[in-house]
Amino acid sequence: MESVMASLLTLHHSPSLSFSPRTLLFPPKRHRFRPQISVNAAAKTGAAVVWLKHDLRVDDHPALLAAADHSGAIPLYVFDHRILSRFEDETLEMVVAALEDLRNALRDKGTNLMVRFGKAENVIQEIVEKVRVVSAVYAEEEVEYGLREMVGVVKERLGAMQASAPEFVLWRTPFYDVKSLKGIPDSYNDFTKLRSPITIPLPPATFSGSAMELDWGPMPTFDDLKEFVNANPCKMQESWTSIKVQSKSRDEVFVTTKGKTIGGQTSTVLNSMGAYLRYLDGESRDDFWQKVHERMPYAESRDGASFNTLFGTALSLGILSRRRVYFEAIKHEKERNCGFLSPLGSGATISAAVDSVCSMEWYWLVALKSQLTDDRRYQIRIWRWKGYLIQYTVVGHEGPAMLLVHGFGAFLEHYRDNIGHIAEGGNRVWAITVLGFGKSEKPNIVYTELLWSEMVRDFILEVVGEPVHLVGNSIGGYIIAIVARLWPALANSVVLINSGGEVMPYSSAPFIKERKTSGASWLGARFLLFYLRFQLKDIVQKCYPNKTERVDNWLIDEMLRASYDPGVAVVLESVFSFNLSLPLNYLLKGFKEKVLIIQGMRDPISNSKSKVAMIKEHCDGFLIKELDAGHCPHDELPDEVNSIICEWIVTLSSKRLVVSFK
Repeated sequence: MESVMASLLTLHHSPSLSFSPRTLLFPPKRHRFRPQISVNAAAKTGAAVVWLKHDLRVDDHPALLAAADHSGAIPLYVFDHRILSRFEDETLEMVVAALEDLRNALRDKGTNLMVRFGKAENVIQEIVEKVRVVSAVYAEEEVEYGLREMVGVVKERLGAMQASAPEFVLWRTPFYDVKSLKGIPDSYNDFTKLRSPITIPLPPATFSGSAMELDWGPMPTFDDLKEFVNANPCKMQESWTSIKVQSKSRDEVFVTTKGKTIGGQTSTVLNSMGAYLRYLDGESRDDFWQKVHERMPYAESRDGASFNTLFGTALSLGILSRRRVYFEAIKHEKERNCGFLSPLGSGATISAAVDSVCSMEWYWLVALKSQLTDDRRYQIRIWRWKGYLIQYTVVGHEGPAMLLVHGFGAFLEHYRDNIGHIAEGGNRVWAITVLGFGKSEKPNIVYTELLWSEMVRDFILEVVGEPVHLVGNSIGGYIIAIVARLWPALANSVVLINSGGEVMPYSSAPFIKERKTSGASWLGARFLLFYLRFQLKDIVQKCYPNKTERVDNWLIDEMLRASYDPGVAVVLESVFSFNLSLPLNYLLKGFKEKVLIIQGMRDPISNSKSKVAMIKEHCDGFLIKELDAGHCPHDELPDEVNSIICEWIVTLSSKRLVVSFK
């Protein structure tokens, strides 16, 4: 039974939305302003360019406040296809609305918003050269790999201007008053014990005098933006651009319902959030409350999920800052309790808001810290999917592309002794930590095998950019089988390592399009949590019957570390609603001679002998390799598995080469 794979994950109890989170019950010892951004005094005599990306607001904006001290300010938004191509249409509409509002707000404050199309490095260099008096360029620090690369190019380009080079200043909007990122504990449980002060939002900046006499540029319409994005397909092959659209029309589980996300103007988002926070109060039912009310049945897919559904995109675009949300929630909580924080718990919507932004901030800190430290075996990169931060790595510079997908409760380093060795065999290897596991974000959503398959699909499209050989262990094997079935153009071959799912003579079971949680799954997850926390090492060792010494302290410590992350209990609830009814032979029907089965025959979770027999009977053309191993042969016997996979890729490549010459 696949749910037994939950043995690889232990969880820490997260406060439910019916009870206020730790942040409200035990408020920080103090609040304080963070020191302002510091630049050389000489730099303030010139103008400042504020490069806006995911910080589309005037409120609580440290860089705009710093720019107000300069002789002139040029807030700038660059419509760069490398950023815009990742957005769905609904998000692009929100960007246009937010920028229109931002321009009006900046005009009211004494400046304007400059808009340009093109590559950010070219646009910013051109502005600096034309204006001539620019002494500083401000840019928010990023965690996503692509954006960090873009920021690095801009910095390098400006630095090459030598004597006229402006100071390049990276800034953050700190939620917690953290002295050093490197000093942040790896465990969220240990981090909360520090009770770090939460910084107070900053007031909007006011710019003295009038806006500089510049060509600020016309604001594009949504249609203009769509035309620009479509004309710049970026890395993705044009023949693939319709894959997402086609899959959405085919399967409702992948549809983002238009009009359900609140965004656009900062004032609108703030008013809507106020209505959301007082949603259960039974008072002040204005137009904003009514709009929230209309969206709640869709948004509240599980307890507390509505805040992220309604406001997640606005937060990811920076229309609101996370700490502004936190203080608005605290303010409302005090208003409804005569100036106090109730020791008996907060309203569900208030708790949902606070839980969400505290969780987002933690994963942002984890992602940022991973960019600054080199204590991990592989260099970690960050990819943002649907607003969530996903960790991945890539090794190798040439050869066939491969993507490794781990099992339930694991993470990309579960392939610790596979990634590098397979890459040395002449391959390019990507490994991803699936949403909800390891150090990837764990949002309050309903997790399904279809959701994870969609994530893998988008990773191939947006990050890898070409078809891959898919490798998956446990539930990861079932996920890649779904990818191969729904989007066969993305898979060159499939390698299943003790995969989840069964083999059956027939199949008529459809995908379940909607998954809902229940009180039983909520309770079951927490009872399972209690058991697993004390049994983790014993359970994992049973999955490594041949080499139990491979279950070392590093592996167990990392699993335990992840068990304290916010939102992890929600992931465990998915164990009780998995739908693995579609058999593997049905999912991989069109992949004859392109499927490799690596099966540990001493797997304590499934009957390997029976499974192999069924594969031989019903899966013509599948290559099977039986190993004296348990549920995780790739980590228990890495040398053998690496050799098998490398040989498999070489054989397939040779066959394709022969076909191409015919």
